[in-house]
Amino acid sequence: MSILRFLTAGESHGPKLTAILEGMVAGLPVTAEAINRELARRQQGYGSGGRMKIEQDEVHIAAGVMAGYTTGAPIGLEIANLDYRAWATKDVPPMTVPRPGHADLTAALKYGYRDLRLALERASARETAGRVAVGAICKAYLAQFGIIIGGYVTAIGAVEADLPEELAYAERFARAEAGDVRCPDPAAADAMRRHIWDVMQARDTVGGVFEVIALGLPPGLGSHVHWDRRLDGRLLAALGSIPAIKGVEIGPAFANTRLRGTQVHDEIVFSHVPGTCEVPGTSRLGRASNRAGGLEGGITTGEPLVLRCAMKPIATTLTPLGSVDLATGEPTTTRYERSDFCAVPRAVVIGEAMVAYVLTDELMGKLGGDSLAEQLPRFAALPRGRVDELPMDDVAWRFGYEA
Repeated sequence: MSILRFLTAGESHGPKLTAILEGMVAGLPVTAEAINRELARRQQGYGSGGRMKIEQDEVHIAAGVMAGYTTGAPIGLEIANLDYRAWATKDVPPMTVPRPGHADLTAALKYGYRDLRLALERASARETAGRVAVGAICKAYLAQFGIIIGGYVTAIGAVEADLPEELAYAERFARAEAGDVRCPDPAAADAMRRHIWDVMQARDTVGGVFEVIALGLPPGLGSHVHWDRRLDGRLLAALGSIPAIKGVEIGPAFANTRLRGTQVHDEIVFSHVPGTCEVPGTSRLGRASNRAGGLEGGITTGEPLVLRCAMKPIATTLTPLGSVDLATGEPTTTRYERSDFCAVPRAVVIGEAMVAYVLTDELMGKLGGDSLAEQLPRFAALPRGRVDELPMDDVAWRFGYEA
């Protein structure tokens, strides 16, 4: 059962977005400034549409944080939609032509909407600003334990980054944040920018691939004993819930399918702990590689958690696509609604937020307790994979069930 949960409410052009985060422990320092930094990151990226020039997202913490610290009560977060001023007093024109790739038609079929804008307003990726605000709090929680989450773009369309294994993840994060396409490879970043420009001139859109990495995770988060507690399943679901994300892999999962087992699985080796003497039991069990992406059997291994997301091209295109006017029953073409040309750089921040949320829930469940002060010493006492933490009976035994 999850310890943590959150809800978001609000429409793309409504007055505001609201998020409620329930289950966060007491005593975590939280500031609006830290949340606003993540919200600002979500708005930055080459290929963004006109909406990002209107909104200047800032959070209002409405509940659950007093004198700068969480109280253990539900946390209320509000983000104003500045664009609402342009919609508040005008009649909204009917929307009767569903756009391919959007929720317009499917949502109308499900909920019986008599105007398609009802689907657009909630299905819009504007909702993800609430997720990023929640994720910022979860990031602050994980940072208390030395756990860092970052991300970067690896491909835009057919343009792929060249990222050698020896390029440290921290350096990848820093390089990504220094550019407007969030790619750590400068040459690829330039090519990606040119490609996005070409797509914009063609009145089209483009997708891509980004990675989210978690560093500093202890082994033992997740579980193999229940299908819904396997951490890989939870992460795949969380990332797959982001609008336009159509594929998620853990580590190089698809590339692994083209290899043999002896080439894929990460051999277990001794990894000496700095600052300790070379005596039996002080060396940790590590991995010679990380093709598993930091998860085995639905449980963290202690290696970096590596997740890769495939984002389809945004479905709103300046070039019209074929559709049907549901009011007349006649074939027609779509009408343009303001949108991004490429949302992949911005989606990195949303991916980080969703991973932070899932990992926070897993860690809180592992540690127990109601306050950060309770949890910090428990985290320090977690097993880290030393041989002396794994006593084995080394004797034969029987199941003992009755036939």
